[in-house]
Amino acid sequence: MNAQLRSNLEERLAELPDLLAGHLLLSMAAILVGIGLSLPLGIYAAPRKHFSNTVLNIASVIQTIPGLALLALMVPLLGGTIGYAPAFSALMLYSILPILRNTIVGIQGVDPAVLEAARGLGLTPRQRLWQVELPLALPVIVAGLRTATVWVVGAATLATPVGAPSLGNYIFAGLQTRNWLSVIFGCLFAAGLAIILDQMIRLLEVAARDRRRLLAVQVSGALILLTTAAIVPSLVDFSPPSSPAQRAEQSANRTDTATLDGLSVRIGAKAFTEQYILAELMEDVLTDAGADVERLDNLGSTVVFEALSSGRIDVAIDYTGTIWATIMNRSEPADRYAMYAEMSGWLYEEHGIVMLGRLGFENAYGFAMQGDRAQALGVTSLADLAVTGERLQVGGDPEVFTRSEWINTRDTYGLGALETRAMDSTFMYGAVRDGEVDVITAYTTDGRIAAYNLTVLSDPLGVLPPYDAVIMLSPQAATRPGVARSLAQLIGAIDDETMREANRLVDLERQTPAQAAAWLYEEITE
Repeated sequence: MNAQLRSNLEERLAELPDLLAGHLLLSMAAILVGIGLSLPLGIYAAPRKHFSNTVLNIASVIQTIPGLALLALMVPLLGGTIGYAPAFSALMLYSILPILRNTIVGIQGVDPAVLEAARGLGLTPRQRLWQVELPLALPVIVAGLRTATVWVVGAATLATPVGAPSLGNYIFAGLQTRNWLSVIFGCLFAAGLAIILDQMIRLLEVAARDRRRLLAVQVSGALILLTTAAIVPSLVDFSPPSSPAQRAEQSANRTDTATLDGLSVRIGAKAFTEQYILAELMEDVLTDAGADVERLDNLGSTVVFEALSSGRIDVAIDYTGTIWATIMNRSEPADRYAMYAEMSGWLYEEHGIVMLGRLGFENAYGFAMQGDRAQALGVTSLADLAVTGERLQVGGDPEVFTRSEWINTRDTYGLGALETRAMDSTFMYGAVRDGEVDVITAYTTDGRIAAYNLTVLSDPLGVLPPYDAVIMLSPQAATRPGVARSLAQLIGAIDDETMREANRLVDLERQTPAQAAAWLYEEITE
C-alpha cells in the first residue's frame, strides 16, 4: 500500500467514529419519535376508515417529496437553523408512513371472528386492543418499522448539506474531491448499518410472530448496546491531557494574532474542492491563533448564508457574484468595485454580516469547451456559440441553470437553442473532455481547465458578474476583534494562479484538502 493511500485510509478511519455516531444517533432518534407519533395515530385511525385514509394520504404526500428537498425545506421552516434539528425533522417525517400504514393495516387485518370471540368473553374495547388486536398486528407493525429503518438510514446520508454530520460526509466530500475511497467508505458503512439494523429488527419481527419474549428482550438490548457503542466514543475524549510543557510549546508556536484563546469559532463551507481547501486554510489560521475551531462542510449556498446570518456559523468564504444574484436577487451587471461596496452595505444593514475583504482571486463562471472542438467550430466567445449551426449541449452544476447568470447569458447571446444538462460539478470537466457535452459552465480557478486543454470562451458583452472570493463574518463573530484580526492576513494574499494550483493538487494530484491548504498557507506566509 503506497503512502498516499495509507494516509487517505487513516484519515477516513479517524473520521469514522464521529460520523457513524452522528448517523446512528440521527437515524435512531428520528425512528423512535416516528414510532411515538405513528403508533398512537395508527391505533386511533384504524377503526375509523375515513380518517385513516386521510392520514395515510397526507403521509404518502410527505413521502413523495425527495429526501434532499425535504431536508432543505426544513432549514427555512426552522428559522434558518442548520445541523441536527432540520435533519432530524425531515427524517422523522420520512419514518412515519411505513409505521403508520402497517399499524393501520395490521389492526384492520385482525380476523373479525377473533374480535367477536373476544367480545363474547366480555373484554372491553381497551382490553381487546391490548390483548388481541395489537398482539396479532405486531408482526405487521414491526415489518413497517423494518422498512422505515432502512429508509431513514439511507436518507440520513443526505443530511450533510444541512450541516448534520453523517456518513454522507464521506460521500459528498469524496465526490467533490474525486476521493473514491471516501465515497466507498460512505456507501459501505451506510449500507452495512442499514443491513445490521434491518436484520436485528427482522429478529424482532420473528419474536413478535412466534411470541418469543426472550428473543425480543435480547434484540432490544443489542440495539441499545450498538447505539451506545457507536455514540459514546464520539462524546468522550479519551486522549491524555496535554502537559504544561506541551501547552507552553503550543502557545509559543502561535502567531502574533493569538487573541482567540478558548474561543469557539465555527466555519461553514460549500460542497466543492476550493471551499474545502479554504475552510482548511481558515481552520489552520484560527487554530494557530488559539481558537477552538469546528467545521461544517458540504453546505448549500443559501444554507451557508442563512446560517451565517443567524449566527449558526461564524465565518464563511463566498463569492460576490453568488451573493449579488442568489442572495440579493440582482440581475443587472455591475462594476466590480461598485458591486462590492453596495454588497457590503446591504449585508451589514439587512443582516448584520460583515464583509471582511477579498482574498485576491476570482472564481467566476466561465463557459469552457474542449480546445480542439472549439477550434474546429471557430468558437472563441459566447457570441460565436449562437451562430455555429450545430446543436450543442451545455453541462453545468444543478444550481447554475436556475441562476440569473445563465438566464442573462442565454438571452443576451441568443443561446436558447442550446440543450442544458445538469450534473455534479465533479463530472463536468471529464464530460466536456470526452465529448459527452460540448460546453460546460466551468469554475475559472479549477485546475482541470488547463490540464484537460479546455478553452474558456470570452464574454465580450460583460454579462457575467465578477466572482471575487470574500470572507464574511456573522454578526456575532464581527464583535470579536480577534477573529477579524486573525483572518486579515488572508486578505489579498491569494491570486488566481495560486488558487488554481491548490485546486489542482486535490483534483488531479489526489492530495487531500488539508495538504493543499498547508501548501497554500506556506505560499501565503513565506
